[in-house]
Amino acid sequence: MTRIFNFCAGPATLPLPVLEKARDEMLDYQGLGMSVMEISHRSAAFDALAEKTEACLRRLLQIPDEYAVLFLAGGATTQFAQVPLNLASPDKTGAYIVDGSWSKKAFVIAQRLGLAHLAASSESSGFKSIPTAGDWDVDGNHAYLHYVSNETISGVQFRQPPETGLTLVSDMSSDILSRPVDVNKFGVIYAGAQKNIGQAGITLAVVRKDLLRDLSPVVPDLQSWKIQHKQGSRLNTPPTYAWYIAGLIFDWIEASGGVEQMARLNREKAETLYAYLDRSDFYRNGVPAEFRSHMNIPFQIVDESLHGRFISEAEAAGLSSLKGHRSVGGMRASIYNAMPIEGIRALIEFMQDFESRAG
Repeated sequence: MTRIFNFCAGPATLPLPVLEKARDEMLDYQGLGMSVMEISHRSAAFDALAEKTEACLRRLLQIPDEYAVLFLAGGATTQFAQVPLNLASPDKTGAYIVDGSWSKKAFVIAQRLGLAHLAASSESSGFKSIPTAGDWDVDGNHAYLHYVSNETISGVQFRQPPETGLTLVSDMSSDILSRPVDVNKFGVIYAGAQKNIGQAGITLAVVRKDLLRDLSPVVPDLQSWKIQHKQGSRLNTPPTYAWYIAGLIFDWIEASGGVEQMARLNREKAETLYAYLDRSDFYRNGVPAEFRSHMNIPFQIVDESLHGRFISEAEAAGLSSLKGHRSVGGMRASIYNAMPIEGIRALIEFMQDFESRAG
């Protein structure tokens, strides 16, 4: 079988060594005579898997002991509610920076709970920028400041965490483990798995332990970070196979040189593609350089009538899932950790060929 280059925004491409390891252990995990999917989540074998996975993640991100590491279900979208339920109150709401579709959804859900304040929004720019810090409407009366570090649809990314005196909360679903992060600057980091952590179905939450608190009795136990932490993220049966795949991903990143090496490779991939787009009169990327994502690169053809043809011919050439999000159209190359530089070179080669034929 020939592997293609998969540019999907999520579920995204996985490293080949991880897929091969999972294949080899599919029927017999660690000599148990059964798949990891079949063992009890409360068994000694799964305890060992969970401990090893957490330990590797702590090394990769240098997570201090003062932080709890949770492996939860429900995706980042569940955290959109879990964050305000665990941190905010009607008298002390969360402040939200809205710089794209996902941060807007997080704000709307917290707003629905009566626990959100809009600190700033770049929606008027079509989410092609990040609101200027001097214009943010925040003060010390808010429970936290929430932002999405990388917006997959519009292709904008915070280069550095916001400077704030508030507890900082970040959805890092699409750029976690792609570059070093100073965890100490955050109260909470959360991330869905299906970009850089592995298989869809599990969600990471790194929560400073002093933020774990008892919630109102009307809030379901599954929404409580404190209860989940006490239960080792196993209040109910978790997505065990996705947890296992996450552990293989962490091992692969560590063996590949850690997040520092991931950052170097991701910067090279992004800069190579952006440089080509900036030289071209045929293609364009509308995001200012200072806001451009290293994970998701949207682009268009000046003659937009060619988009459909480009996408179908790229698919036939083994360049999959380049269609842009339905809300913005065009094309989008998602180039997470597992996308090799060869995939970027193959994409550019195809783009040059397509321009020569259609331009």
